[in-house]
Amino acid sequence: MATTHQSRNLSVCINRDAGDVYNFVCVPENFRLWASGLGRSLKKVNGEWVAETPEGPVKIRFSECNELGVLDHWVSPKPGVQIYIPMRVISNGSGSELIFTLFRLADMSDEQFSADAEWVMRDLTSLKNLLESQ
Repeated sequence: MATTHQSRNLSVCINRDAGDVYNFVCVPENFRLWASGLGRSLKKVNGEWVAETPEGPVKIRFSECNELGVLDHWVSPKPGVQIYIPMRVISNGSGSELIFTLFRLADMSDEQFSADAEWVMRDLTSLKNLLESQ
């Protein structure tokens, strides 16, 4: 039987063309400009993206560049564990909508899930502010 996880779709409207938003967000080096969690220490090591965390290094794999607005990435905090993070940018009038799906991990309390959602929204708002100021 398949298992499912509770999820929250978090989004921000950005007053920039969806193509512009995608072209910025799909570049892993740009994560340090808006993603306060893993993005601040993100660097390429031996062909893999790695971020330093208090628990040690975390590997990150990004979806290939595409024309569909797909910005998915996978975070591997330790060998054998992979956290899937779906993210999309879609047109919304003359601007765009950036949508991030946050899945609740099996051992996550209500408080941790809410705190993660707040953190993601802060980062998405930082991205919105950054892109709208350019």
